[in-house]
Amino acid sequence: MHRAVGPVFRVVRKMAASRAEPQVLVQYLVLRKDLSQAPFSWPAGALVAQACHAATAALHIHRDHSDTAAYLQELGRMRKVVLEAPDETTLKELAETLQQKNIDHVLWLEQPENIPTCIALRPYPKEEVSQYLKKFRLFK
Repeated sequence: MHRAVGPVFRVVRKMAASRAEPQVLVQYLVLRKDLSQAPFSWPAGALVAQACHAATAALHIHRDHSDTAAYLQELGRMRKVVLEAPDETTLKELAETLQQKNIDHVLWLEQPENIPTCIALRPYPKEEVSQYLKKFRLFK
């Protein structure tokens, strides 16, 4: 246990010395709401699985990015925000916008049907990506 305490103490001491606030990283997910409604009527578990697949893929693909590494160093403090897109068209439009703005993300496609279900961004500081996500509300 002593090994874990040392690095944490050093990080806290460095932040206190520089008076810098630690950067809060968030992984955003945007899940299609229409999949939970008729005519699709996917069960909640299937939707949760889609979000999990997308989140895992984004973390894996961007595992070498410094923000992803920092995010994964403190597993107990990970922040995820799950937002809803009303339909497939809106989800694809968001994917296009993110691509044009060079925002790292994964558009998860359910196989074998090739159905776009969820977008997961790699972990980002909220301020860097909130402008692209502000029109989406929390998934309900």
